[in-house]
Order: sequence, then C-alpha cells, then structure tokens
Amino acid sequence: MFNELLMFLFAAIEGKLHVGLAALGSGIGIGLLGMKAAEATGRNPGAAGNVLTISIILAALIEGIVFFAIFLA
Repeated sequence: MFNELLMFLFAAIEGKLHVGLAALGSGIGIGLLGMKAAEATGRNPGAAGNVLTISIILAALIEGIVFFAIFLA
C-alpha cells in the first residue's frame, strides 16, 4: 500500500517538475537577455531600435519553451 502511494506521489511530482524547471530556465534566460540588451544599448545607443526588435523576438521564443513544457505535461 505504501509503495503504491509512493509511486503515485512520484508520478504527480514528475508531471510538474519539468514545467517548473522550464519556467526557471526561461526566467533566467529572460533576465540574461534583458541584461545583455541593456548593455548593448549602452555601448551603442544608435542601435537601440534593432536591439529592441531582436530582444522582443528572442523573449517570445524563450517564453515558448514554457508553453511547450505545459502542453507536454
């Protein structure tokens, strides 16, 4: 009986664990992206528009990872 309960708990945790790890990785990725975009804009203010465009596209791709993890859960 205890073994069945333990297996059920592991199955429940496993389904949520990869979503949490994907969200954590996505948050770190968005943070690094923002940091480097601010750094690039500070070094070359004339390219701020191009940096902003690329940052928005990359942020959407990074957040897409979380949605894939949620749909696969």
